[in-house]
Amino acid sequence: MALLQLERISAQYPGSPEPVLADISLSLGPQQLLVALGPSGSGKTSLLNLIAGFVEPSAGRITLDGVPVKGPSAERGVVFQDDALLPWQDVLANVGFGLELAGVPKDQREIRAREMLALVDLAGFDSRRIWQLSGGQKQRVGLARALAADPRVLLMDEPFGALDAQMRLTLQTELLRLCRKLNKTVLFVTHDVDEAIALADRCVVFAGRPGTIDHVLDIPLGGERNLVQLRSDPRYVELCAALWKRLAPDVAGAADPASLAHSLEVV
Repeated sequence: MALLQLERISAQYPGSPEPVLADISLSLGPQQLLVALGPSGSGKTSLLNLIAGFVEPSAGRITLDGVPVKGPSAERGVVFQDDALLPWQDVLANVGFGLELAGVPKDQREIRAREMLALVDLAGFDSRRIWQLSGGQKQRVGLARALAADPRVLLMDEPFGALDAQMRLTLQTELLRLCRKLNKTVLFVTHDVDEAIALADRCVVFAGRPGTIDHVLDIPLGGERNLVQLRSDPRYVELCAALWKRLAPDVAGAADPASLAHSLEVV
């Protein structure tokens, strides 16, 4: 049974001559990690903003457990591409910010914030300022903040895109660990084929302007994944080639699957 349901969603921003999304129907099951993959401008971030409730669709409807999505809610936590943290606050206050807005008493939100910091391997960072953190640590703080309210669905907008390859691999591994530990349902937006295969249970490929769903591909790699060993798995090579054929058929047709996979490996 679907937890999150999108029914014939279209979106058009005021003043724009054409929609950014057209006729999107999609479902997300409980404890599933769904990746929205596609080139820049294909509407992936717009889709996430619609589900988050930041904007309303121009047509269609979005439901969570059968209830229409109307505006932002703690049930849908968001991790942004840029960390979107409050630089004048310490780490503990940043993680507890959403709980503060929800009226949770200070002692309770600090307990919860410390629990989340320990979960993302930042125990003891309570009093650090945001400018004292590395890029990877900032993204961990953003993830801890999103998890603090225990959302039903976690929405992630290319959160690891600005990180170096080693840190990106580390945080991808951490995300999979947290999803298993907390039984979270995740919609993850990326334009990176390697990242899509590494993380997804199911991958939705976007194309065109306006954005439409070109293809939906199951990623049958199981829940327990070693993201280093995965690159030499024949199933990974085949999935990589299949996705490239959807995104760039002219390029994919000129190269064998193994060379495509090798070009994406983390060194």
